[in-house]
Amino acid sequence: MNGLALAQQKMRDAGVPTAAVDAFTRFYGLLESGSTGIVREADVDPLTDVPRLADLDVDPDAAREALARTAVVKLNGGLGTSMGMDRAKSLLPVRGDRTFLDVIADQVLAARAATGARLPLVLMNSFRTRDDSLAALAAHPALAVDGVPLDFLQNREPKLLVDGLAPVTWEADPSLEWCPPGHGDLYPALYASGVLTALLDAGFRYASVSNSDNLGATPDARVAGWFAATGAPFAAEVARRTPADRKGGHLVVRRADGRIVLRETAQTHADDADAAADIATHAFFNTNNLWLDLEALAAELERTGGVLDLPLIRNEKTVDPTDKTSPRVVQVESAMGAAIEVFDGAAVLEVGRDRFLPVKTTNDLLVLRSDVYAEDDAHRLVARVDAPFVDLDPAHYALVGDFDRHVPHVPSLVEASSLRVRGDWTFGAGVTVRGDAVLDGDGGRVPDGATLDATGVAAAADLAR
Repeated sequence: MNGLALAQQKMRDAGVPTAAVDAFTRFYGLLESGSTGIVREADVDPLTDVPRLADLDVDPDAAREALARTAVVKLNGGLGTSMGMDRAKSLLPVRGDRTFLDVIADQVLAARAATGARLPLVLMNSFRTRDDSLAALAAHPALAVDGVPLDFLQNREPKLLVDGLAPVTWEADPSLEWCPPGHGDLYPALYASGVLTALLDAGFRYASVSNSDNLGATPDARVAGWFAATGAPFAAEVARRTPADRKGGHLVVRRADGRIVLRETAQTHADDADAAADIATHAFFNTNNLWLDLEALAAELERTGGVLDLPLIRNEKTVDPTDKTSPRVVQVESAMGAAIEVFDGAAVLEVGRDRFLPVKTTNDLLVLRSDVYAEDDAHRLVARVDAPFVDLDPAHYALVGDFDRHVPHVPSLVEASSLRVRGDWTFGAGVTVRGDAVLDGDGGRVPDGATLDATGVAAAADLAR
């Protein structure tokens, strides 16, 4: 039995839905043929002439009508492993004692109260995030909408040995033999779970999709009204790249057919790295806030048996990410934003950075927990000032447990331009950071009420040890 047949059998034995097996089979064929999913610079043009949300004139009645037919889908399969977590990242406290999921629930309920829309909230969970996340949502019983489940499960697929592309066996921890298929799995998972049909049967035409760690992606009637008016089957919210976004995925236009294409970092050829990082040329990145016409999506998935023609992302790792001597494996992945090239007439909309507030590191977490952001009546996070650049010593702050021990009291950052910390420092209460602040040295305790500024080590030497 060859590698594909072994992988297919392993997936079926584990109860993976047929649509997910078929999607994996398509990607396996691309992988076996030597496809890498690379998008060469010579084959694309920059994306230009993108409409701006700030310039839109959307009829308020049309906006409310569109939002009334919109469901909110949040990708909630992430475990926050890069920050040392072993459960859903969305269960991390982010505003006082409230978690990402608490804030999302508050945002949805506030939007319902303001607009009268039903706005169901649906999570795409993994097996490892489902139970805890649904238990957390039980604290918000008003979220339930008749006929619409609160969640559905993303699929899983075998990791493949680099040599031979057979599914790996890892007896030390068999769970590591599996991996998620990337967030492009949204489409076969919606289809196979029956949630797509349930949403349509309940009268919903559109879906707003975003990551659960991005509290900027709030329900927005103006965006819903714009999307409905375009008649587009698919749309992506994009934002202007800054120097901090040079290495991220971005949108380009394929010369061969004029379609908008998402080029992720893993799809960028090494020879094209400088051109891809040129933010003046390639100005827009994908926020991963997407809008779907559910009728158009259902028609396409019915036509293809649940398998969209998404580009392959070949991700090579070790089977045990913590053991670099363990066998090299390939994880076959796809990006949900890449579906922009699947649909005729797909659209893009430039939005502000206020709709893109992801938390990928504890640096981001510190800013989001701080007084840089206020919360309005709709539970949107509103920046009071430009967010400062934060760089915490990874040896002491990279993992959430270490971060919480070192920062039991969040300092004020509203007067800060940047904060760089090196050393084993613990923050007392009422600390204020001003300007371009540096905290250096071996470490110690930043006393209650202290002010940190650009005086660097001299300032640190004056602090209580």
